[in-house]
Amino acid sequence: MKKAFLQLHLSVFLAGFTGILGKLITLNEGLLVWYRLLFTAVTMFVLFRWQGRLQKLPLQAILRIGGTGFIVAMHWIFFYGSIKYANVSIGVVCFSLTSLFTAIFDPLINRRAFDKVEMLLSLLTLAGILLIFHFDTQYRTGIILGIISSMFAALFTVFNKRLVAKYNTENITFYELGIGFLGLSLLLPFYLHAFPVASMIPSFMDLVYLLALAWFCTVLMYTLSMNALKKISAFTVNLCFNLEPLYSIILAFILFHENKLLRSEFYLGLGLILLSVALQMVRVFRQNRRSKLA
Repeated sequence: MKKAFLQLHLSVFLAGFTGILGKLITLNEGLLVWYRLLFTAVTMFVLFRWQGRLQKLPLQAILRIGGTGFIVAMHWIFFYGSIKYANVSIGVVCFSLTSLFTAIFDPLINRRAFDKVEMLLSLLTLAGILLIFHFDTQYRTGIILGIISSMFAALFTVFNKRLVAKYNTENITFYELGIGFLGLSLLLPFYLHAFPVASMIPSFMDLVYLLALAWFCTVLMYTLSMNALKKISAFTVNLCFNLEPLYSIILAFILFHENKLLRSEFYLGLGLILLSVALQMVRVFRQNRRSKLA
């Protein structure tokens, strides 16, 4: 369990850089995600094939895993759309709503009773988000996109929890992001028709940022988080990812001076989010200790 939590928090730390890189990359959100998936899928294929960890799976399993991959592709598009239409702080704080949607979707999908404690902790996170940002009209579009992004993120983690019980993390990650890339490639012509761009080719610095996004914030980050999912619940994983805004916002303060956009309630709101994470950690450790004693 300790190793799983270490892997989880390291993956959250890496995830904190995704919003920063999304802000630095000048491509629109659709192309950004398309290149991220492309570089990630190619990297995984070469790495896992060389290590002998890539296995052939039945078509039904591939399609099931690929459907989950398409969900994460949609999550990324809306996440980076939120950053592009607002800023890094808006995008990553809206992502904290993932725990609330997980507390709702997980019982519905897996047909279990709603956990009142999970709902209360999620509402604590929601209260923190409401305190952090006043809903200024200039950020309305970014906030809506961020909320939709968190819904897709919650669905992704709930379905991923089922997959990690049956398949190894390398196969899941490769097939998810590989098929997610193929699915997005089919939609990309329609996307670019609706949102035309001057050029589809990334600049040199965009290429550097995209490779960092693919190698460190995708391949390594998802491998660590899915290993953690084998021992930790989907709700706890998503709740821990509420720490992602903390890392991203600090970096956004330093690099983009976004602290000038925040109200005085920011620190109180962030404190509520951190409190919800800490309470869930205490709860999980107590449950784990009781199960060992039993």
